[in-house]
Amino acid sequence: MVKNAVPARSSQMCTNKVYHREPRKQRSERIEFGTVPRCGGDCTVGVYNGMPMKNLAEAILEYVQRGNYQPVKVKALARRLGIAAEDYAEFRRTVKALIRQGQLAWGRNHVVRLANAEPAEGTTVVGIFHKTAGGFGFVRPHGVEKYSPREIFVPANAVGDAATGDEVLVRLTRRSKGPERGPVGRIVRVVERATHHFVGTYVERGGEGFVIVDGTKFSEPIWVGDAGAKNVRPQDKVVVEIVRFPAPGLTGEGVITEVLGPRGAPGVDTLSVIRAFNLPVAFSAEALAEARLQAERFREDDLTGREDFTSWLTITIDPEDARDFDDAVSLTYDAHRRHWHLGVHIADVSHFVPPGSALDREARERGNSVYLPQRVLPMLPEVLSNHLASLQQGRVRYVKSVLMEFTQHGQRVHTRFAEAAIRVARRFTYTQVQQILDAASDKHQLAAVQERLHLSAELVELLLRMREFAMILRQRRKKRGALELYIPEVELEYDAEGRVCGAHYVPHDTSHQIIEEFMLAANEAVAEHLQSLGVPFLRRIHAPPAPHKLREFAEFARELGYDIDPRYATDRFQLQRVLEQSRHRPEVHAVHYALLRSLKQAEYSPVEEGHYALASDHYCHFTSPIRRYPDLTVHRLLGRWLRTGKVSADEQELLALGAHCSFTERRADEAERELIRMKLLAYLSERVGLELDAIITGVEPFGFFAQSPMLPVDGLVHISSLTDDYYYHDEATHSLVGRRTKRRFRLGDRVRVKVVHVDLYRHELDFRLADSPPDRQRTPKYNH
Repeated sequence: MVKNAVPARSSQMCTNKVYHREPRKQRSERIEFGTVPRCGGDCTVGVYNGMPMKNLAEAILEYVQRGNYQPVKVKALARRLGIAAEDYAEFRRTVKALIRQGQLAWGRNHVVRLANAEPAEGTTVVGIFHKTAGGFGFVRPHGVEKYSPREIFVPANAVGDAATGDEVLVRLTRRSKGPERGPVGRIVRVVERATHHFVGTYVERGGEGFVIVDGTKFSEPIWVGDAGAKNVRPQDKVVVEIVRFPAPGLTGEGVITEVLGPRGAPGVDTLSVIRAFNLPVAFSAEALAEARLQAERFREDDLTGREDFTSWLTITIDPEDARDFDDAVSLTYDAHRRHWHLGVHIADVSHFVPPGSALDREARERGNSVYLPQRVLPMLPEVLSNHLASLQQGRVRYVKSVLMEFTQHGQRVHTRFAEAAIRVARRFTYTQVQQILDAASDKHQLAAVQERLHLSAELVELLLRMREFAMILRQRRKKRGALELYIPEVELEYDAEGRVCGAHYVPHDTSHQIIEEFMLAANEAVAEHLQSLGVPFLRRIHAPPAPHKLREFAEFARELGYDIDPRYATDRFQLQRVLEQSRHRPEVHAVHYALLRSLKQAEYSPVEEGHYALASDHYCHFTSPIRRYPDLTVHRLLGRWLRTGKVSADEQELLALGAHCSFTERRADEAERELIRMKLLAYLSERVGLELDAIITGVEPFGFFAQSPMLPVDGLVHISSLTDDYYYHDEATHSLVGRRTKRRFRLGDRVRVKVVHVDLYRHELDFRLADSPPDRQRTPKYNH
């Protein structure tokens, strides 16, 4: 899923999922989009600053609203308010309730600040700058959501030499004038550069060298002078270090630091993205040596300190091309008590990666594995990720097991944890499992599949039991209000040189749902256990969306004909009903993307917040320690508790670690999307004139964006190409409407478009309607 480089506050759909499949497990995070407030903000404590029964919410707001208040973290705020230690948990809940209500907000580094506090005209604010293709930009003050009305507009002549991603100091020159006219400012100075290194294409003009930086970060090329020392040739992809950033009337200057290879050559696009996003590739010699030493020490017959589950019927279910297997499952049914016993067994990576080791430092820095088209940058060396820790069929492997007992209706009644060893009886692929499930209703078909796959009756019976129990868990989650967005995945197909040659849908069928439900259950069980111990841990949190965002979604869905009342837009069961009803309607993509755009991003943090989309009070990531560092930290906490009965953690350290891992996760997703976009644009650049069926994914005053379901890249149909009428933007209905004909192009509509221009330098795609006359076309920024 790809974001386009358009001005901020765009109504273009935010797309946070990737239409590309690599050997990565699409597990519980498929639904990563909270919790029902436990305190409505009217909590009271017995004593506040020596005064009995003072309303705590009022006291907090009164203090934070003082003119001399400087934002501080929750603990510091509690100390300043004289909150007793035994009342601190209630205090934290009240602060979070006030944040959910929109009266307070989290600032940078999780300080507590007053929400909607706009500084006065003439004051300065620090935030992150985003520059648009038009030269102007927006500054998002720390703690303010993206595309918020509180973003500060910066005209092109007030940008200076700031670039996208820079932390800047901006002076307000005009305060907000209603929701449609936000504050305006001028950048005073760049506080900290996001980077000095950029990837681009080398070109020559008039005997001098320039680099056209990829995308729309800079409107003009960067001068690099005579680059002959690097043996660079025109149209080579290069890394340039900018020594003077461009500003109005001032050309940017830089130095080429690395030549990546000819543009369009196999592998160069991947290397370009790796450099552009500063992704770690090679492991240090020390980390590799430690990994090899762990492999030499490991013995399959050494089960010291571990429970022996090697005789249990345990299986894995993964994609066909998976190489690292970090989760296995077992399931039995007690017919006498009518209880289910589910075992989720996760690779015990913590056994091989001690805290503070070189392996640990590398994994922590990377934060997660990165899955690019046709290339994986693992978090751990492959001797661990693909061998020693991987739960391979027929091999004894160390695991941390979550052993859960459920009633026949899917209610968890008991949980036990263990450090154990297992031997996977069978490695299944999703395709194999689905074939068995599809054939289950016909005994002759089932027998044929069973024979072809060489399966025992015991394994077939296990898979059928797993389907039955997973659907019980799924239905139970639905009843508590979990939201399931239908975001279809598309797998790109490549030729021998790594170029896109086609695409197909990846099913999200019952075989995927079995593992998804089991992993969700284990993650939730671990989080609830750590919560009961009172220890801080890295949660996977998903804050509730802003009520006005849900109202906007409800109004949009009602415009499409759905029975939803915007007055009760926060009712998750209303949302659930709309999602379900749209599944089999033409506008399914528009509805689900529109709700996705209304939701906040999930992140890692020790802050006691739930997971909105999953309707879970306590949730964490536990099931993928081979590829996610937060999971590894949770494993370590659980392991210490199992061995000693005691466990502790530093909340401030976890706050910093959560912010880092959230950043590396977003970086990995953005890098994946960017490379997919580059490959698709290269594919379409050779197919100008190609007609595609597409869905409108965003509507702006200057045109609308559309995307082919099978080619996940947005293209712009510029309003100048709609020559049959004069079109105006109807923001309320997310439409462009013809004044004379009343012809309407609305978010979610299906249209037939033609590829008319692909800019491989700026990574932009232009469509026009297939039935439009070939009048003027937008010209590219550079002529090459």
